[in-house]
Amino acid sequence: MARFAWTKSVILRFGALVFLFQLIGAALVLAIVHQLTQGELEATSRQLATELRDELVAGDLAANEANGNDQARGIAAARATIAARLADGRDRQEVILLVDARGRALAGNLAAWPPNVAAGNGWRVIDLFRLSSDQPERMGLIATALPGGARLLTGHVVETDLRFGGIMEEAMLSALLLALPLALLAAWLSARLIQSRVRGIVTTAQAIGTGEMELRVPIAASGDTFDQLAIAINAMLDRIMALMGELRLVTDGLAHDLRLPLTRLKAVLDRSLTDTDDPAAQAALGRALEESDILLAMLTTALLISRTEAGIGRDAFVTVDLTAMLGDLQEMYGPLADDHGVEILVEAVGPVMANVHRELIGQAIANLIDNALKYGGTRIVLGVARTDGRLLLSVADDGAGIAADMRDEALRRFGRLDAARHMSGAGLGLSLVAAVARLHGGTMVLEDNAPGLRVVIAMGDGDRTMAGSS
Repeated sequence: MARFAWTKSVILRFGALVFLFQLIGAALVLAIVHQLTQGELEATSRQLATELRDELVAGDLAANEANGNDQARGIAAARATIAARLADGRDRQEVILLVDARGRALAGNLAAWPPNVAAGNGWRVIDLFRLSSDQPERMGLIATALPGGARLLTGHVVETDLRFGGIMEEAMLSALLLALPLALLAAWLSARLIQSRVRGIVTTAQAIGTGEMELRVPIAASGDTFDQLAIAINAMLDRIMALMGELRLVTDGLAHDLRLPLTRLKAVLDRSLTDTDDPAAQAALGRALEESDILLAMLTTALLISRTEAGIGRDAFVTVDLTAMLGDLQEMYGPLADDHGVEILVEAVGPVMANVHRELIGQAIANLIDNALKYGGTRIVLGVARTDGRLLLSVADDGAGIAADMRDEALRRFGRLDAARHMSGAGLGLSLVAAVARLHGGTMVLEDNAPGLRVVIAMGDGDRTMAGSS
C-alpha cells in the first residue's frame, strides 16, 4: 500500500484553507471592533473637551463682550465659573486651565500651561499632572486663544478610557486565542465531511473493482457537486452493466454456437479414426483430435475467464478448508507428478477456513500445478497462510522461473513465452488465475522463488474472505 502523502493531500490543503480563512476572519473582526472602540472613545473625549470649551467661551466671556463690558470682567467671570465648576466636582475627569497673556495661571486644575501645547493646534493627547493628583495622567486637550492674549485649555482625562481600551485589547487577544481551536475544529470538521463523501465513492469504486458490479455510489439527495458526481458515476456504471450484459449474451451465444460444431467435428474425427486402417490417416486424424481438444479447452477457458471477470459466481461462495483442498490436489496430481519425477508438497499450519468459490479456486490452483509440471523443476510446494491480515495461496517450483521483465507478457491473455511455444496450451492459465483472484477481492503476483517461480494469490484480508465478499 502506498504511503499517504500528507503534503500533497487535497483534503489537508482544504482543511488548512478553511483554518486560515477562519483565523483571518476572526482577526479582521477583532481588529475592526478594536478600531471602532478606540475611535469611539477618542471621539467621546474630544466631544466632552469641545463642549466644555464652548460652554466657557460662549458663556461669561461672550456675555460680557455682548454687553459692552471690558475683557477683564469677562475673564473674571470665567475664573469664577471655572472655580465653581471644579469645586462642584460634577465631572472629576475634566481638565481646565485659564491663563492670561503672560501665561500666568488664573483658574483651573493645572499648575501651568504645557510648553508643547499651542493654542489653535487642535486635539492633543499628553501626560500632565493635575493639582489634585501626584501621578501624571493621560489627557486629551484643546487649546483656545481668547481676546486680549488670554488662553483657555479644556480637556478630559482619558486614563480610564485607555484602561478600558487595554481591557478590550486583552479581551480581543483572548478571543483570538479562542478562535484558534475553533478554527482548527471547523477545518477538521470540513475536511472530515469532504473525506466522508469521497470515502463513500472510493469504497464503492473499490468494491466494483473486485466484481461487485451491482453496487452504486450513495446519493445524499442534497443536490451538491458530490451528488452530481455520484449520479454521473452511477449512470456510467448502469451503462457498463448494460454493455456487459449484452456482451455476456453475445459470448454465451457464440460459445454455445461454436461448441456444438466443434463437438460434432470431434465426433466425426473419432469415427474416422476408428474406421480407417491407414497409419498415415490415423496419425493425421489423431493430431486433428488433439487440436480440436485444445480448441474446445481454449473456448471453455476463455468463456470462464470472461464470466469470472464479470463477477458471475459470487453467489456460489462457500466456506472451505483451503489446507484440505491443497491436500486433495496433491493427492490428485501425485501420480502425474511421479511420472514427471516431481515431488508435490503442502506447507500449511492447521486448517485455514475461508469463504471462496471452491470450483474456481481449485481450477486456479490446478492451472498453476499444470504450469509447474510443464516448466518447473523437481519440486512443487503448495502453500496457504494468513499474513498481515491477508489470505495467501501460493504455488512454487524450482525451475527456470520467469524473468522480471517478461512477467507482464506472461500475464497477458493468450501470451506465451518462447520456452512454452513448443508445448500445448493457449496462454490462458495465468489469466484465469488472475481473474479468480480479482473475483475474491485480491490479486495475483509472480515472484522469484530463487530458483524457480512462486505464484501468489492474495485474497484481501482474511476476515473479509471469511465473511464473504458480497
